[in-house]
Amino acid sequence: MLPELVTEIPGPRSRELAKRLRGAESRNVTYCDAGWPVFWKRAKGVNVWDEDGNRFLDFTSAFGVTGLGHGRKELLEAMASQAEDLLHGMGDVHPTARKVELCERLAELTFGRWTGTPGRVLLVNSGFEAVEAAMKTARLATGRRGIAAFEYGYHGLGYGALTATAYDKFRAPFSDQLADLLEPLPYPGEDDSLDALRKKLSDLEPKKIGAILVEPIQGRGGKIVPPLGFLSLLREWCDQHGALLIFDEIYTGFNRTGTLFACEEEGVWPDLICVGKALSGGFPISACVGSEAVMEAWPESRGEALHTSTFLGHPVGCAMSLAALELHDSDELRERIRDSGAYLAAGLRDLKLGPVRGRGLMIGLELSEGAPLAGLLKKGLLFLADGPDGNVLSFTPPFEIQHQEIDHALAMVARCFAEG
Repeated sequence: MLPELVTEIPGPRSRELAKRLRGAESRNVTYCDAGWPVFWKRAKGVNVWDEDGNRFLDFTSAFGVTGLGHGRKELLEAMASQAEDLLHGMGDVHPTARKVELCERLAELTFGRWTGTPGRVLLVNSGFEAVEAAMKTARLATGRRGIAAFEYGYHGLGYGALTATAYDKFRAPFSDQLADLLEPLPYPGEDDSLDALRKKLSDLEPKKIGAILVEPIQGRGGKIVPPLGFLSLLREWCDQHGALLIFDEIYTGFNRTGTLFACEEEGVWPDLICVGKALSGGFPISACVGSEAVMEAWPESRGEALHTSTFLGHPVGCAMSLAALELHDSDELRERIRDSGAYLAAGLRDLKLGPVRGRGLMIGLELSEGAPLAGLLKKGLLFLADGPDGNVLSFTPPFEIQHQEIDHALAMVARCFAEG
C-alpha cells in the first residue's frame, strides 16, 4: 500500500511539538518552519508514521542507519534479549562476551576478508568518534600530525573530526579553535581526470602528513562517485610516503553501494576503516578497524585506556550489530540492492530533471535549485538534500524498497516539479 497524499503537513500534533521543542532545545538543532518538520511516531520496513497518523515512504533510511528496514524483526529480538539479561556494562573494564564477538566479526569482515590477517577494532559510539579514533591511530603510527582530506568531505562535527572536514559551512564558525592539521584535496567526479589530484598530492609535504582521510564515495558532499583509479592513486601515495590511508565508510559501509564496503568495487584496502550508521540498524555504535600492524601503534593497556567512553562496547549495541552483520553478509541482498539501484537511477534519468549519480541504493539527483523537500513531504515522501548548496536530492531508501514504491516516488518527484 502506497502513502496517500496529505494536505496538512505538518499536522496539528507536529506543530504543537515543534512549538514546544523550540522552547526547550537550542535553536540551531531542529529546523522548524511552516512546512517542516513532522514528528515521527513509529516505523516499519520502508514506512514511517508521524504523530498525526500520516504515513510516509522513507527515502532516507533515517540518515542511512536502517538499510535493513525499520523495525527489522531480528534486530528487535537481539535488542530485547540482550536488554533483558544486561542493559549496560563496563566496556573497557569488565566487558561482555558480545563485545568480544563483535570485535572478532568486524575484524573478520574487513581485513580478514581483504588480506587474510584479521584487523584490530576500536569500538566507539558515533561516526565522528570513529574518525577521531582513526586520526589518533595515524598520529601514533606515523608520528605526524597532518591530515589530507577532501573538499566537501563530511566526517562529523566533533572538534577532532572537524579539523579534517574540508566543508566551510561546518568549519567556519569554529575555525579559530581548530588545530591547523588539514590539507584539502580536490574530489574528482566520475568523468573527471585525476591530474588535478596528482598535482595537489605532489605539492604536499609528505613528512607532515600522517594520513589521507577519504570517503570512497562522497555522501553529504553530493553523492559523488570518483573515477576508477582514484583509490589506487591514494594507496600508492600513502605507501610511497609512509602515510596511512583511512576510509570513512560510515555512510557507504554495509551494502549501501551494492558491495559490503564501497572500497571493494576497486579492490583497494585501507590501513584504517571507519564504520557506523547501518552497523547496528538503530543503536548508536560505530568502530574504527585497522590492520594488525597499524593498530600495534597503540600501547598495551595498563588499566587506563587512552581512547574510551562510558558506553564503549555497549551490550545492546553489540548484540544488535552482530544480528545486523549476519543479515548484511548476503550475496542475495547485494544483488537486490544493485538491481533496485539501477532501476531507480534509470527512472530518475528518464525524468530529465538533472544529472543522476551514485551507486547501489545511494543515488543523488542534482537540481538547478534547492531540493523541494517540503513539497515532497506533502506528497508522503521523506527525503534529504546533499551537496554544498543543498541542491542534490538524496535517494537512500531501506534495501527492501520495491519497484512499485520507486515508481510512486518518481511520479511524485515529477509531479512536484510540474506543479512548481
